[in-house]
Amino acid sequence: MSTPPFLTLPPSARALRVVTARGQFAALRAEPAGAVRGSALLVPGFTGSKEDFIALLEPLASAGYRVTAVDQRGQYETGGPHDDPAAYTVAALGADVRALTGALAAEGGTGPLHLLGHSLGGQVVREAVLAEAAASGAAAPGRATLPWASLTLMSTGPGPIDPAEAERTRLLVEVLPTMGLEEIWQVIQQMEKADGERARRLPSPEVAAFLHRRWLANVPQALISTGGHLVAAPDRVAELAAAVTAGLPALVLSGVQDYAWPVPEQTAMAERLGARRVVVADAGHSPNAEQPAATAAALLAHWG
Repeated sequence: MSTPPFLTLPPSARALRVVTARGQFAALRAEPAGAVRGSALLVPGFTGSKEDFIALLEPLASAGYRVTAVDQRGQYETGGPHDDPAAYTVAALGADVRALTGALAAEGGTGPLHLLGHSLGGQVVREAVLAEAAASGAAAPGRATLPWASLTLMSTGPGPIDPAEAERTRLLVEVLPTMGLEEIWQVIQQMEKADGERARRLPSPEVAAFLHRRWLANVPQALISTGGHLVAAPDRVAELAAAVTAGLPALVLSGVQDYAWPVPEQTAMAERLGARRVVVADAGHSPNAEQPAATAAALLAHWG
């Protein structure tokens, strides 16, 4: 999971709920002080939340962008049904992204909208782009037929996660029906304390309490459905490449190491997409939280 470096919102940001045709979504919104150059929708990954992007809000807003980071359905403060697996398929979550896109566009005055997905969120936004392209009826959709000015895939891959991480995720999916989230949390904490490297990177007490609270707020069915997707995700890069080459500029961004998808695999995905590629130094799976200044700079270069 991503660990935000802090939790205090910058002066430019506030918490809100975005109302869409598919329900309400908890969000953080940062507004530029001056003219708006554009806007961005940021979608978090597995077990994540809008707070994963908190360190990006100020630098992006300062550059003139209206930024909205959301909790996906079943995450933290958005919530969702507890007994409906269909609500958490990647197709359903992609439909949520399309609904959020429509709601943000309806607000008006926000300029071109840039779409970003982190980790699982990357495959969710990919699904949204492909569904929007199919709905447009265009064989080779271009920017004119899609509501986004650019696409960023951050720390995500073309298909299933790395086998070692997949094994851990399968174990989580298997125990969720019979173990409570608090019990699983305690097991995770014991495992991390036994890992010397992770123990040296323990967060502050405030952030640790937030991570605990966020974990307990997950809808278990959401974790089961999305975890199941991660271990068996289809490779849809060839389909996405049609949208990219026809006019949707894409960026593949990662740290220098990644436990979920190997960095060379992400580089190969960028080549297949014909996308810009950025590797953020001294960052792992969450460059948005680990190196926010460099990550924001890469995003601004892509959007600009």
